Amino acid sequence: MPFDAATRATYLERYRSGPSLLRQAWAELPAEARSWRPGEGKWSAHEVVVHCADSETYAATRIRLLLAEPEPLIVGYDENVWAQRFDYQATDPELALHLVEVVRAHTLATLERVPDSAWGRVGRHSHSGPYGTDDWLRSYGEHLEVHAAQIRRNLAAWKRARP
Repeated sequence: MPFDAATRATYLERYRSGPSLLRQAWAELPAEARSWRPGEGKWSAHEVVVHCADSETYAATRIRLLLAEPEPLIVGYDENVWAQRFDYQATDPELALHLVEVVRAHTLATLERVPDSAWGRVGRHSHSGPYGTDDWLRSYGEHLEVHAAQIRRNLAAWKRARP
């Protein structure tokens, strides 16, 4: 079901505030907790932040495809493979945070200029089938909130694990 104007506005506001939530969660971490992993196969806060940067750059392309192309194919990816292949632990997290902020600001400016008639367009996601602008907005409106909470869970686990 397509978003009404009020729901879309709420998700756009969540999208706007996501970078500051992520940066705030990161700032709460002591330096020694940033690279700590809460378990086998779990990401450190450092890796979470770098994942967010990669995700944001891809999200910016996804929404543009949905808004501009007829029947676009939105290709999924395995975020765990990316984390390993691109060695997220070795990536500068401050640069990643800055990238999240800049890409979001640029994409938000684009979204604020598109006419209401552009919303509701649908493409196909390679993993999940039909995928539209409202699916994108729901997912990315929540994305950084989810990861800020993950960083805080990592911090709580790190504190519990300390002797």
